[in-house]
Amino acid sequence: MLYAAAHPGRLDHLILLTPGLQAVGVQATEEEERAAMKHRSGEPWYGDAVAAVQKAEAGQDSLENRSRYVPFYYGRWDEAAQAHAQVGISERARAVREGWYADGAFRPEATRAALGELTAPVLIYAGELDFASTPGAAARAAELFRSSKVVVQPGTAHFPWLDDPAWFRSAIDSFLG
Repeated sequence: MLYAAAHPGRLDHLILLTPGLQAVGVQATEEEERAAMKHRSGEPWYGDAVAAVQKAEAGQDSLENRSRYVPFYYGRWDEAAQAHAQVGISERARAVREGWYADGAFRPEATRAALGELTAPVLIYAGELDFASTPGAAARAAELFRSSKVVVQPGTAHFPWLDDPAWFRSAIDSFLG
């Protein structure tokens, strides 16, 4: 989004894939996050993951704690998801995330205004079960663009290409034409 805001003429399409929307001041509501988590209540890891989310919200977000709630980021908590998660919850990933989301890193009003001038079509892609980048947040972000479309992939969370690669590819191919 920041690149698109800075260089709108260089794009002929923009795909925002389960995007973090802090740069434009859009975020999932607490109700959306809780509803997404509740969809997973039948999973064997659910209770432990909810407790870990609560600890993180209280400021205790160690590597061990993150590993307890990371299943929420996946539509299926299978071997592929578990292997993928090992990369994303490392201490290195945490340092990058903290730098990227540091206070003052974004200027949402300026970014929103610049993106409002973007003429390229925009696809905002969400996973139905994503509690971080919810379908509701994606819909609100779509309002920032002149030409946008929201796709919500069923049964997936933050990494939809892992859960159903064929569905994912079809949706992206359809958008790109």
